Amino acid sequence: MTHRHDGGSADDAAGQGSGAADAPVAGPGADGGGTSAGAGPAAGPAGSTRTASARRPAAHRSVGRSIVSGLGELLLTLGVVVLLLVVYEVYVTDLFGAQKQAAATEVLDEKWAEAGTAEVTVTAPGSTAGGTQTTAAPGSVDPKQQEVDPSKRTKKYSTEMGQGFAKLYIPSFGTDWTFTVIEGTDSEDLYTGPGHYVDSQFPGQPGNFAVAGHRVSKGSPFNDLGLLNACDSIVVETQDDWFVYRVLPMQDQIAGWDASKHPHCEGVSPLTGKYANTFGRSIVLPSDYAVVHPVPGSSSAEVPDKAERLITLTTCHPQFSDRERMIIHGVLVRSYAKAPGFLPPELSAES
Repeated sequence: MTHRHDGGSADDAAGQGSGAADAPVAGPGADGGGTSAGAGPAAGPAGSTRTASARRPAAHRSVGRSIVSGLGELLLTLGVVVLLLVVYEVYVTDLFGAQKQAAATEVLDEKWAEAGTAEVTVTAPGSTAGGTQTTAAPGSVDPKQQEVDPSKRTKKYSTEMGQGFAKLYIPSFGTDWTFTVIEGTDSEDLYTGPGHYVDSQFPGQPGNFAVAGHRVSKGSPFNDLGLLNACDSIVVETQDDWFVYRVLPMQDQIAGWDASKHPHCEGVSPLTGKYANTFGRSIVLPSDYAVVHPVPGSSSAEVPDKAERLITLTTCHPQFSDRERMIIHGVLVRSYAKAPGFLPPELSAES
């Protein structure tokens, strides 16, 4: 556009120059008069030539304006198309993602009901109802009676690619924040909900239960991961168990860490040894797949002896970009066996 604008200016300048030169001569010729018989014929052809040349800049200007106008309309149309694409990607796909998530949650609830699992009354995003209501009031079961040693619990459920197998809760995002976790991390899996890295461990197991999720669009389950603080609870529900993880201390909190200052930080402390570089939140490149290994950052995918029981959540960073990845690490602090009417106290937003 700048090139054409400069050309237009040049045409204007040419037109002004032509007009200034023609005015003293074209005037009498235009009037068709003269003071002598010889003046008339001489003035006529000259006046015609100059009038034609005067029209050329005007024609050039008309073409230039048409081009600029056409480009303006084209850019406006492209802008509208881009805006519609943004609206579709950010908002419309969220609606579709919510529908897919609700369907996956319904299937999982039915599966758990067939297995005789005690379901809870938590509503998933986009759904009209959660699991089957229990007859006992939540809180009527003593949490201490339900606490179990995760090393003595065995995984009794099977998983299928693209299907839900667990539910994820982050109470600090609201007591109704819950998503069904899908097995797999391909595009369709993540459109349905947070997806489990199939090479990582399962909830409660030694190693690293790693889950990916979209930050923007397609349900946006992990849009608020950047708001998590050290010790915030991340609760995972499976067919038979509840696993309570808490976010690890951030790197800048390690030196002065004192869990006693925060009652809900019981069981949370900076990790040491081979886990010394594992913090509550970090930003890495998309190629850094090692963050979901049993020991985050290690090149080995093998679960070592005396491994920590971790959870890792990954999402794009910064918002509206996939240039980097935000990583949240948490550590397992408590496990409960499921029972009718029982909800972990950590599901409270204040816990």
